[in-house]
Amino acid sequence: MRLDPGRFRDLPGQGGLGYPAYVNLIQSAAIFSLASAVLACAAHGQTSVEDLLWNRFEQRMSDYTSEVDGAFGYAAIDLTTGRVASRNGDVAFAQASAIKIPILVTLFRDVSQGRLKLDGVVTLTARDAVGGSGGLQDKIKTANQTLTLRELALLMIRDSDNTATNVLIAKVGMERVNALMTELGMKSTRLRRVMMDAQAALRGDENASTPLEMARLAAMIHRGEVAGAGEIVSILKTVKAAVRQAVPARVEVASKPGGIPGVNTETAIVYLEGRPFVFTAAGTALAEGISNPVQRAAGIAFDHFERLARTNAYGHRVR
Repeated sequence: MRLDPGRFRDLPGQGGLGYPAYVNLIQSAAIFSLASAVLACAAHGQTSVEDLLWNRFEQRMSDYTSEVDGAFGYAAIDLTTGRVASRNGDVAFAQASAIKIPILVTLFRDVSQGRLKLDGVVTLTARDAVGGSGGLQDKIKTANQTLTLRELALLMIRDSDNTATNVLIAKVGMERVNALMTELGMKSTRLRRVMMDAQAALRGDENASTPLEMARLAAMIHRGEVAGAGEIVSILKTVKAAVRQAVPARVEVASKPGGIPGVNTETAIVYLEGRPFVFTAAGTALAEGISNPVQRAAGIAFDHFERLARTNAYGHRVR
């Protein structure tokens, strides 16, 4: 912009500030402002080795997401720093049996509030049998079974038993699961049908959540921010699924997968020494016959966090 000398006159009380002095003052102020901005960027915006590693991780995951023959999303949370990475993290995907984590969290909330007791018993008959995963359906077809809520919770998670799950849904209430998820900030996490309800699925009443919401729920469990978090983790550690297969045996994993036609999901807490993290992934509308895409994605995530755990801030491998 060109300055017009005619627009500037000596200003009363300003010591006779004329045009040349005014220009010098403006130029000095501009230089000082620019220098301050540069120093601020250097102090607060300098790229670190860790930033480069996160960029690499996000690029690898972006490339992999594009390779999956279907719709795919993920979220990862660094439980040491709180840093989050995601791709399609706010998209609501069908969760299949991973929705059993919110059911489990609601069960323990109800126990903490005195509504239910884990040692309370339920007698199941042949009318309670539900198809799909789990062996409880076969047992109750031949004889009634009396189980505690704690035993049903274990069956729901470890064996992904649909019969146990539907009994627990009846106990805690579908609307209470959704209300608790809303209270915890999970507005897209919704339990809309019981297990194996094909008609509800045809109507589009799907049990759904987003990668970011499932990851945040897992992080809350890890931090003890939900009732019964310790026992919830113990139950989730009994699961052996895709994330468990992608991670070395020396590292503990607490997770819950889900799988229905066209869908593979998993939400996991990975107890990597020095750099524990949460990883969630969802693949839906998957092409028929393809392998579970969660396992390879979990392997990429583990490679990233293990590298962070083994190096110092300058990239020196010290462990």
